[in-house]
Amino acid sequence: VDAAYMNKVELQAKVDALTDEINFTRALYDAELSQMQTHVSDTSVVLSMDNNRNLDLDSIIAEVKAQYEEIAQRSRAEAESWYQSKYEELQLTAGRHGDDLRNTKQEISEINRMIQRLRSEIDHVKKQCANLQSAIADAEQRGEMALKDAKNKLADLEDALQKAKQDMARLLKEYQELMNVKLALDVEIATYRKL
Repeated sequence: VDAAYMNKVELQAKVDALTDEINFTRALYDAELSQMQTHVSDTSVVLSMDNNRNLDLDSIIAEVKAQYEEIAQRSRAEAESWYQSKYEELQLTAGRHGDDLRNTKQEISEINRMIQRLRSEIDHVKKQCANLQSAIADAEQRGEMALKDAKNKLADLEDALQKAKQDMARLLKEYQELMNVKLALDVEIATYRKL
């Protein structure tokens, strides 16, 4: 996804650069055309007429031609200087865009490195969480087993206590019966002595 996004950004930058170049060339040609039309419409040829009967048509044609060549050279020089300035401005703009693109690429690479580092940290934390969860599950299982064992031992102790109570009650009953027999024998012995 990152590679596709970078490719998209580069292609979009190329498209923007080509669009700017097309717009610049179109504006340049429109400006040159309007400037040439303005020069042509504003150009006025001054002819000096004299009343001489012997007209030198060759010199007049040469003078008009020289005036047109001067106007054309001046227009060409102005157009070339304007085109050169616009070209330099476009180069500066392209350089700034290139610098911005390089800075953006560096920022994107730094962000990608940060994302990779964060992903590795997240994976490490996930592994720690999984280990802790497994340790908690083991502790819960051991606790449940210990609790079950304690309950079993408690049940055994309660059974033993109940049995001991029953044995003690039986022994107490037998003791009382023996005491009753002993008392009866003591009475009989006392009676025999009196007799």
